[in-house]
Amino acid sequence: MAEQKFPCETCRFRAKYDKNPKSALGRFWRWHIHWCPGWKNFFTHQDEETKAALREKYNFKKYQ
Repeated sequence: MAEQKFPCETCRFRAKYDKNPKSALGRFWRWHIHWCPGWKNFFTHQDEETKAALREKYNFKKYQ
C-alpha cells in the first residue's frame, strides 16, 4: 500500500509561517488550520510522536 500524500506537507502558506510566523500569510495559515479539513486529515494520519511535534511547533491542540 502506498503512503498517502497530503498537500499540507508542502503547503506554501505553511512554509511562510515556518519562515516568518508574524507575516500576514503565516498568521492566516495558523488561523486556518483550526477549521481546515485538509489539515485535520493530515494531522490525524500522523503517528503520536509526529502529532506531538506538530502540536508543539504550531501550538496546536484542537484535534486528538
